[in-house]
Amino acid sequence: MLLSLVFIAGGIALLIFGSDLLIRGAVTIARTAGLSPLVIGLTVVAFGTSAPEMAISTISALDGNADIAMGNVVGSNIFNVWMVLGLSASIIPLRVANQIIRFDTPVTIGVSILALLFALDLSIVRLESLALCTGIIAYVGFLIKNGRSGMAESGKPEKAEKVPGKNAALRTGIAALLFCAGLALLIAGSKIMVHGAVNIATALGVSELIIGLTIVAAGTSMPELATSVVAAIRGERDIAVGNAIGSNIFNLLAVLGLSGLVSPEPMTVAPNMLFTDIPVMIGVILLCLPVFAARHTLNRMWGVLFVLFYAAYTAYLILSNQDTPGLTLICRLGLFGAIGISIIGAAVYALAVRRKTHPLGTPY
Repeated sequence: MLLSLVFIAGGIALLIFGSDLLIRGAVTIARTAGLSPLVIGLTVVAFGTSAPEMAISTISALDGNADIAMGNVVGSNIFNVWMVLGLSASIIPLRVANQIIRFDTPVTIGVSILALLFALDLSIVRLESLALCTGIIAYVGFLIKNGRSGMAESGKPEKAEKVPGKNAALRTGIAALLFCAGLALLIAGSKIMVHGAVNIATALGVSELIIGLTIVAAGTSMPELATSVVAAIRGERDIAVGNAIGSNIFNLLAVLGLSGLVSPEPMTVAPNMLFTDIPVMIGVILLCLPVFAARHTLNRMWGVLFVLFYAAYTAYLILSNQDTPGLTLICRLGLFGAIGISIIGAAVYALAVRRKTHPLGTPY
């Protein structure tokens, strides 16, 4: 047991260090190519912070551990909103850009519902996985082509900035080495962490799904947490929100899609995930839309509530592993009830704010 915990801790350390190297290398390459800073933030940085999820889920899928692969994606998306955004907003209120409200959050809702539809037959087949992978290519291509991520609040495109200097080729070469080194550490860290997680699940009699939704999901989301919290402290509030939302899109389209493609068999979806965890993931992002839209801010109150929601969800997962079906059902209904009431309340508040600010019902 102790050795397995060491494996998990070591794996998380390698994942965090590897993702940092990968992000540094990728950002330098992107800047050299002339991409705008906001395109880099929503694409390169979001992909970089999702790289641990990519490594864990693909390795798990290759090894036939579908529950860990699926649990990691769904659990990470829940963690990204309730803990990453919640903890960041608890430190300092987060400003939410128009683009996040009008484009990226609706896209996240759409792909979350698509994942639910694909999982209805309790499996993710290769054709569905290919559709998800195609989706991430279309999403990134759309961002770059239309310059959405380079838009200032005024709607004017932000000029892309090429990295000057005679040593651009040398910087690109060093960045490529950092990228490759980070990728290698991610693969090594994912293998070590999955090994430790599976051993603990076996020793404690806990399902691999629960391990994937909790320990593995939280561990692979550490880069998102660190990036968003530091960004919030430094006043880069758009990055804090964009990183979490962008990572969720990458997790569903790129991570889940690639995992399904490399899996020897169609990836199985546990019934509990279909009826509880995926709907919770959808509820999490649905709640964000009215909360963001009300005042273009995620304030401290909602930040604390998000963290409390995640604590309640974790408590539910622990109880669901016990032989107490009645208590588990009550907790599940309570969790869904709290999410539903919060969505309705936030929507009513957002409409009230809009009518007060725009009495004629004009758009933002």
